[in-house]
Amino acid sequence: MKLKVGQTAPELSLPNQDGKIINLADYKGNYVLLYFYPKDDTPGCRKEACTFSDSIKEFKKVGFIILGVSADSISSHKKFSNKYSLGFDLLSDEKKDIVKAYGVWGKKKFMGREYLGVIRQSFLIDPQGKIAKIYEKVKPLEHAGEVMADRLTFG
Repeated sequence: MKLKVGQTAPELSLPNQDGKIINLADYKGNYVLLYFYPKDDTPGCRKEACTFSDSIKEFKKVGFIILGVSADSISSHKKFSNKYSLGFDLLSDEKKDIVKAYGVWGKKKFMGREYLGVIRQSFLIDPQGKIAKIYEKVKPLEHAGEVMADRLTFG
């Protein structure tokens, strides 16, 4: 089932890069950008994470919480986060329950090969826990700027 703007965002409870459990409900009252990405420390994912990290103070100033989610392990997230000094949580969904709940686990193609993986997509969740916007065609270098521009509409 594909998620739609206006519907309640599926709850999540996942460990971050330090093993601490993060619940979406903990952020009620704030806008949360839940961004899903394929794999730690790959070129596109690094660019996307670093552009969010470079703007994290501005996001926090306007009450936006950034949470990255992939199917990588906690230890992989820890290395990735430490290597680039990321200023936000990366959540580990090794069981793939949350990527499936958000509809971002699916067929992908790379160099003529088909495989299952996390599709790069993001969800802006409003302070009441409803989906305010879905970013389906994410460009890693432009995504943070796109979300920051949307803060004028939502934040």
